[in-house]
Amino acid sequence: MPEVSDHRSPAATPAAGSRLSEIPVTALRGAGPRVAARLEAIGVRRVQDLLFHLPLRYQDRTQSTPIGALRHGDEALVDGEIQLTQLRYGRRRSLVCMISDGTGRLLLRLFHFSESQRRALERGRRVMCYGEARRGPQGMEMVHPEYRLLAEGQPMPVESHLTPVYPTTEGLSQGTLRKLLPQALELLSADGNLDELVPTEILTRLAFPPLREAVLYAHRPPRSGDETVILPTRRRLAFEELLAHNLSLRQLRQKLDQKLAPTLSPPGFLVKHFLHRLPFELTAAQRRVADEIRADLEKPHPMHRLAQGDVGSGKTVVAALAALQAIESGFQTALMAPTELLAEQHLKTFSAWFEPLGVSVAWLSGTQTGATRRKVYESVALGAAQMAIGTHALFQEQVAFHHLGLVIVDEQHRFGVHQRLMLRDKGARDEIRAHQLIMTATPIPRTLAMTAYADLDTSVIDSLPPGRKPVDTAVVPEIRRSEVVARVLDACCKGQQAYWVCTLIEDSETLQAKAAAETERSLREALPTLRIALVHGRMKPTEKEAVMVKFKQGNIDLLVATTVVEVGVDVPNASLMIIENAERLGLSQLHQLRGRVGRGGQRSACVMLYRTPLSPAARERLNVLRETNDGFKIAQRDLELRGPGELLGTRQTGMLQFRVADLAQHQALLPDVVRAAGDILSRYPEHIAPIVKRWLGDRVNYADA
Repeated sequence: MPEVSDHRSPAATPAAGSRLSEIPVTALRGAGPRVAARLEAIGVRRVQDLLFHLPLRYQDRTQSTPIGALRHGDEALVDGEIQLTQLRYGRRRSLVCMISDGTGRLLLRLFHFSESQRRALERGRRVMCYGEARRGPQGMEMVHPEYRLLAEGQPMPVESHLTPVYPTTEGLSQGTLRKLLPQALELLSADGNLDELVPTEILTRLAFPPLREAVLYAHRPPRSGDETVILPTRRRLAFEELLAHNLSLRQLRQKLDQKLAPTLSPPGFLVKHFLHRLPFELTAAQRRVADEIRADLEKPHPMHRLAQGDVGSGKTVVAALAALQAIESGFQTALMAPTELLAEQHLKTFSAWFEPLGVSVAWLSGTQTGATRRKVYESVALGAAQMAIGTHALFQEQVAFHHLGLVIVDEQHRFGVHQRLMLRDKGARDEIRAHQLIMTATPIPRTLAMTAYADLDTSVIDSLPPGRKPVDTAVVPEIRRSEVVARVLDACCKGQQAYWVCTLIEDSETLQAKAAAETERSLREALPTLRIALVHGRMKPTEKEAVMVKFKQGNIDLLVATTVVEVGVDVPNASLMIIENAERLGLSQLHQLRGRVGRGGQRSACVMLYRTPLSPAARERLNVLRETNDGFKIAQRDLELRGPGELLGTRQTGMLQFRVADLAQHQALLPDVVRAAGDILSRYPEHIAPIVKRWLGDRVNYADA
């Protein structure tokens, strides 16, 4: 059972003044081989790494709270005399202690305890404990508090500063970190053994405190150190971390700009013929972005451009123009999509556009049989396939391109950074790299793009094609489900089509498929006159494709689906979208789903069904969707509400796993970060590697990619 620590420890063994970036963490007492292995798992190898392992939050143990003043949910330090200790047997065996301080009584409940602990917690002993107070059957209680027995007459020791709560991993406790950090802080001397890596002129310009002061304050803020004092010191550290990420990506871009790429010819007959065959005119925004891409492709260095556009803005046409420019110049194009459904949609679209022009399009999927796959491999390797479309199967080792000139990656945030770089490397030939175009229908706020995609040029298709009407959005409680079902019947009886999307909080395709199947059965019973079908992630691609073809042809009135329809499905006659359990999804995903309707000429609507009670955060998300159809405004609010992980899929990217920085909180720093990165790249290049190593450690820097 961990006890409250007073954070005092003898001086650590390394000599004061030693470079903290050079002292191994094993030099600290208590950091033996097992602890060192746990620390290494979170990137802590040196004392400097430990100092930059910063608290997530703080606890106030600088004063005690009378038991009688405790309220439900309070985290507090209390002390009292043990009045009763006993074992209790219910669903789980527990050890309970009733303590009192004269102002009230508090029950301490332990589920994991030893016999020696039971004997030590005897009646009449005085105990100090810290934990969260909760209302229980017998009044206020604390479950598994940190505690410490006090000697008779001993004054209650309190902390002189707020107690940090650190990020941990399995096998690495708060207690261990709180024993190691004071030793590291004692080694932090005033003579500069923690290198100040940001140039002085930048620190002065931004009025930032010295690094040593910021680190000390982050680990040991005084009780008087309220948010107005803690936050500026944290901003200083967040700035340097953001700077490290920006420099890392800018360095990568510099290296990429030194590579060679095929210089593609200006658009010719194929592009002209393609545009002539289109049943619509390009928007001004599409033409502007297409021109930016065309200019990049005519340069002898690899293009690395991110093309953003809201749902339905017409990114695919822009990508087709780039693909035709590459093909007309004698090179192959590869288009990679994150899901089979979206890849199949692209296959149908590009085949319909390109095959009348005499351009061959190949399809490569992880579900293809051996013979079919070998045939595609051969076609791609010999250059007979001028364009290859597929999922992650495109970048597998067995795939060899004859002469790859352009890589198009759709929905980049769903792939790992390394995956898109591996595909681009397929085009490496005699030190010549393929151009790369990244597309996303998830609008990325400018502040986030400045951080996550500093290695990419950015283009924005910021207008929708004429005739696209905004989707009307309603937020409806589950108890009005029958009204929503009636609305679906009315829309379908008028010749329109509808989606009914089922969501589950569990990240399980099996459970989602089961929920969708149950919903389909109930809707068939409620709407016996409608043609209803089901599509979910557990179906075979051929089965999904057959259902989607029927839906697109108008042979299905209502499509019940999981979130597999989030991207890539284009059915102009679908004018109604129902999203169940909408409170469980993020803003950007809800906006993507809503974008599946409103693609035809008729007025469209999206109904978001939610279950009560609705949390304040969920209510705010749904209100944002109701108030605007602007994907960039929605993405900005998503960033503020949930952070960058949901927008960028950081579990896949391996990027933006910040220790200190919070993009929603610290986005105002980004213009200064970008300016500082430019100054350091041009005038202080020797500072780059140490800053990047301090914050990114040995994580792959995407360099030499």
